[in-house]
Amino acid sequence: MKNKKYPVSRRNFIKISAATTAAVSAMSLGACNTEKVPAPMKRPFGKLGFDVTTLGLGGQASIQWTPEDVVPEQIIIKAFELGINYYDTSNLYMKSQLNFNKAFKQLNLIPGEDGYNEELRDSIWLTSKTAMRWGKPDWPEREGVNNWSQGENVRCAVDDVKRSLTQIFGNGEGNYPEGAYLNMVLCHTLNSPAEVDVLYEGLETPLNPDGNFGALVALRDLRDGTNHTGMNPKNEKLIRHIGFSGHAHPPAMMDMIQRDEYGILDGMLVSINANDKTKMNMQNNVIPVAEAKGMGIIGMKVFADAAMYHKEPRWSQTPVDVFRKIGTPELPSKPLIEYSLTTPGVHTLIIGIGHIDEDSMKCQLVQNFYAAQIEPDGMSTDERNKIEVQAAKIKPESNYFQAVENRGLVAPRELQINDNTITWQSAFAGDEPISHYEILVDGKLVGKVDHKPQLLKSEPFSFQIEKEAGKILIAAVDFSGNRAEAKLS
Repeated sequence: MKNKKYPVSRRNFIKISAATTAAVSAMSLGACNTEKVPAPMKRPFGKLGFDVTTLGLGGQASIQWTPEDVVPEQIIIKAFELGINYYDTSNLYMKSQLNFNKAFKQLNLIPGEDGYNEELRDSIWLTSKTAMRWGKPDWPEREGVNNWSQGENVRCAVDDVKRSLTQIFGNGEGNYPEGAYLNMVLCHTLNSPAEVDVLYEGLETPLNPDGNFGALVALRDLRDGTNHTGMNPKNEKLIRHIGFSGHAHPPAMMDMIQRDEYGILDGMLVSINANDKTKMNMQNNVIPVAEAKGMGIIGMKVFADAAMYHKEPRWSQTPVDVFRKIGTPELPSKPLIEYSLTTPGVHTLIIGIGHIDEDSMKCQLVQNFYAAQIEPDGMSTDERNKIEVQAAKIKPESNYFQAVENRGLVAPRELQINDNTITWQSAFAGDEPISHYEILVDGKLVGKVDHKPQLLKSEPFSFQIEKEAGKILIAAVDFSGNRAEAKLS
């Protein structure tokens, strides 16, 4: 579907990249000049009633790890001038939220101040994050569960939300103005099933305001203006939506979505790049589930936090780690961006900007903007396969943040039989999507069930068999014909 506000065809846009200098030079763009840049392409943001630009601004790179010669708020302001409407930051990103405050003051986005531009504020989507798993302070630590923040006196997810509001819209010391809100808060960097268990405490278990409960039920109070947890005594509505992010563990992320019977999760931030399939991939596992649930899906780590380029496979730690060029000859940035944006289900990408420049060919913001002007089906399967081969050849170990090895197709799970009805939880896909399940009794095929993303754990796949059946196998079959069988014990 073409955006009616988008006056340049995709065919023309793909000519504008670091590899085609003449096309951009002819536009005479300077200092990341945005006057002649067309309106950005947008996509519906899941079921959320918002059309999101295909490029969002990440809150890391120079907005977090700021080199001495960079003014970070200028990057944010230029993103607004380009028409980008998705903005990402986090309580874990050092001064990132404070740099948004500097930019928002210049853009008149502070509620209560003279000239506050409420229309502009309502036209953008601002997301922050918390890595606090608890909804209430002073919980005991639990094995396999991260619970951390960079904020002083931050002891739970509610504290992190208020820290975001005071840093972005307030004085940075605890106060935030009436009318300040975050469009979404993500439970950040989900790593394990144990963390999912904690997050759902108070939802799947009885809620005791005097006892322990997880972050989700507390964030729901801040979304709905309720005080079921006792953590929102003023009944404030500080956030509009709740989601989560994950880099590492597709099974845990699928579990996170499939346990949501409460209408809580609206968004997912997920690592997705051309080396996704070098590990247990996101694109054939968790992304289809999130898409089927109508969640807004944001891609990240398009360049593997610069591990595709100038540094070894590890998290960035200092300004030296910030990449400030437009790709490399071996791996141009444009096809990597296009790969992530043509992954089915992805609506937008957040990309950290290291450098804006007077020369548009050196300006990461402008170059990434043009690379992101692509339809969801704008890259063929052959083109995507070629990029996967190239990325794996040049940077085979880039995706250090994906913790689960590529195990190929994994058999259906948790087989059960009750009153001659067999049920099972979804298999995990390998390099190819799952096509269907085959039901075999004593080696004989007795039926097939088409695979579709499983929305809830409480709604498993099922098949009715005849009474007194013999040995039962359920086989997952992918679109390449690969099989993985599980036996009903």
